[in-house]
Amino acid sequence: MNVVMIDYGRGNLRSVERALEKAGATVTRAEGEEGLKNAKLLVLPGVGAFGDAVEGLKSRKLLEPLREWVKAGRPFLGICLGFQLLWEESEEAPGVKGLALMPGRVEKFRGQGLKIPLIGWSEVRVANRAQDLFEGGDRYFYHVHSYRPSTVPPDWVACETEYGGWFPSGIWKGRVAGFQFHPEKSQESGISLLRRVLGKISPA
Repeated sequence: MNVVMIDYGRGNLRSVERALEKAGATVTRAEGEEGLKNAKLLVLPGVGAFGDAVEGLKSRKLLEPLREWVKAGRPFLGICLGFQLLWEESEEAPGVKGLALMPGRVEKFRGQGLKIPLIGWSEVRVANRAQDLFEGGDRYFYHVHSYRPSTVPPDWVACETEYGGWFPSGIWKGRVAGFQFHPEKSQESGISLLRRVLGKISPA
């Protein structure tokens, strides 16, 4: 399958690229709107801050095309910060608007004695509707983040992770999916998940 990965000058692109290739994808990079013209499936990776990522997308004139892409339900996978950007806004960057596919905002972890950021392997609780995405039995994935989405519509939830309470760590509906954890850092579990997800969201 052919995948176009968004390069907006942020994130660990090479590790994501290698993981996608191991999952069976042929990857090219898009550094501007021109790179989206013949794309069939987009992957938006990213690490760092919400506001900085939005600025990076704006500077390369990618923000509005991406908004239109995800709101049209076209094939899309967001990873880590690329997952958070699917929400309307983030507590990390007040006043900065995300891609706004998901209602609500991304908020910082809170809880007495909770270490922030969450770093390490955590088990996910898979929604019944997404069992076939995790059919290989994969339940542990590598998380590194200080913020998480506050809400997700029930018909979008793919999986949740517990840290100071359960939070949505994966979404999937139709041709759009996203994960808060890092499949590319989750060894064979992550590669297997990427393989199944890309199979679900790839255009016919």
